[in-house]
Amino acid sequence: MPNTTAPHATNLRRGRFSEFGRTYLITTTTHERRPIFRNFRAGRLLVNEMRLSEQNNLVESLAWVIMPDHLHWLLVLRDGSLANLLKRIKARSTQAINRELHWRGQLWQRGYHDRAMRRNDDLQAMARYIVANPLRAGISSRLADYPLWDAVWL
Repeated sequence: MPNTTAPHATNLRRGRFSEFGRTYLITTTTHERRPIFRNFRAGRLLVNEMRLSEQNNLVESLAWVIMPDHLHWLLVLRDGSLANLLKRIKARSTQAINRELHWRGQLWQRGYHDRAMRRNDDLQAMARYIVANPLRAGISSRLADYPLWDAVWL
């Protein structure tokens, strides 16, 4: 029987490969789109895991925003594969959040969406679009008031 809760989860994996030095826009959602990251502490624990990936030279983060039920992350892949990176981030953030906040269970939805950026893509414009998500969603009226974002250019 097909999985009707995530009809495209397997389609996203088909034909995917990782390229070192390539810039990607990654989007991944929480399990059942639960607004887990309305909890600021949960969001900061995810940020810690993302920064650890940078410190371990797996990625260079260009821009990201953590929305209540998903993550947008513009990154340059430095080592490993996208699949392993996302598996690591999801597993480690789930462990940290569940442990720290005394939660249980699945935090992330399976799979993720990636878009390989092209040489002529305007990365700064993409970064502005990513970090403006809370404004478009009506979560915040000013970007400065939303705490879970960062960009190297801003």
